[in-house]
Amino acid sequence: YGEYAKRATGAIADHGGIFLARAGKYEQLEGRDRARNVVARFPSLQAAHDCYHSAAYQEAMSFAKGASERDLVIVEES
Repeated sequence: YGEYAKRATGAIADHGGIFLARAGKYEQLEGRDRARNVVARFPSLQAAHDCYHSAAYQEAMSFAKGASERDLVIVEES
């Protein structure tokens, strides 16, 4: 998973993404609890979409398969 994190960080930065939260303290009030939460902000919904579908991010994902249970959502700021 460490290799995924390293490669994903580069792919996210390449698409203008910045991390707002990475495994910080949290309080689960409703829904599924996760041991680790990550929030990244991109300059646009399209940039986030392009990052996820990029060759670099998909390659990074190959290192996370079977190493974690994930929910990944792109949400547009309003």
